[in-house]
Amino acid sequence: MKYNSFVVFGLGKFGQAVADKLIQSGADVMVVDNDEEIIESYSAKATTAIEADLTDPAAIKALGISNIDCAVIAMGMSLEASIMCTMVSKECGVKKVVAKSSNKRMGTVLSKLGADEIIYPEEDSGIRTARGLVSSNFLEYFEVSDDICLIEMMPKDKWVGKSLKELNLRKKYGINVVGIKDGVINEYVDPEVPLKANEALLMLIHKKNIEKLDKNVVL
Repeated sequence: MKYNSFVVFGLGKFGQAVADKLIQSGADVMVVDNDEEIIESYSAKATTAIEADLTDPAAIKALGISNIDCAVIAMGMSLEASIMCTMVSKECGVKKVVAKSSNKRMGTVLSKLGADEIIYPEEDSGIRTARGLVSSNFLEYFEVSDDICLIEMMPKDKWVGKSLKELNLRKKYGINVVGIKDGVINEYVDPEVPLKANEALLMLIHKKNIEKLDKNVVL
């Protein structure tokens, strides 16, 4: 489902990063925080920027968020504010509530209160960093589902100069190459063109096949 209007509660580093990206995408974005200076800095950027006490349910209801498609609860360290914003967002009929959490226990509480999705940014970042460190080839690693992941890696030395048709990566590793990155991502991949050493590959692969692709990776 595509969402066109958002409210971001809490403008710490995480909240600002989310708000900035949404604003850049052209979406309608309301930002709410209790810091007057931060709200002032967003007054000319966001659709609406409001200073409010996010631990006060009456103040949150007064924002008029009933027509908002998606709420992002970005105060990972403030359980009280996260609880109030989650509960009021659901009561007001916001279609989707995404909540940042600093730990699993807090995430469980927010899920029980109605949050549709829980994000653990510190944990996710740590997992990606660890996977990058233990892999000699992977530049990026993203989980698409419980079984499938998207990886970015430079071609192995023995792949350079050979085409995808010659390499037959799908048969050997269960890989589906979906793009080639050379500054920009080229979504059309010609299976007849030889691979270059300086062009990264974007590949969908089943997790069970990763070890065959890179013997150094541990999942």
